[in-house]
Amino acid sequence: VTNDEIAADLKEHVIKAVIPEKYLDEKTIFHLNPSGRFVIGGPHGDAGLTGRKIIIDTYGGWGAHGGGAFSGKDPTKVDRSGAYIARQAAKSIVANGLARRCIVQISYAIGVPEPLSVF
Repeated sequence: VTNDEIAADLKEHVIKAVIPEKYLDEKTIFHLNPSGRFVIGGPHGDAGLTGRKIIIDTYGGWGAHGGGAFSGKDPTKVDRSGAYIARQAAKSIVANGLARRCIVQISYAIGVPEPLSVF
């Protein structure tokens, strides 16, 4: 089964079955396994000590957290690098007097280099 066949089946049998047609149009972007075929998983694909004290590593109970851990990951992993750039952006906004507090939210899809959304 090809990645294109999987994407077509997901659109037809899952997305169109669940999401009302009025919310889908020609501008809708579907990210269905955008990194391509996934063949290396488990310890061989992303080894390391992960998931330790993830809330304490970030902002305690104050800020939102997507659940990704930082330890054991290289900077190409967006749950680490995305959190770092969001923190830098928020710190810059506060440091420049634009706000007293700031939360920056970024969402990514694996295999897509640009953020899907920034709030």
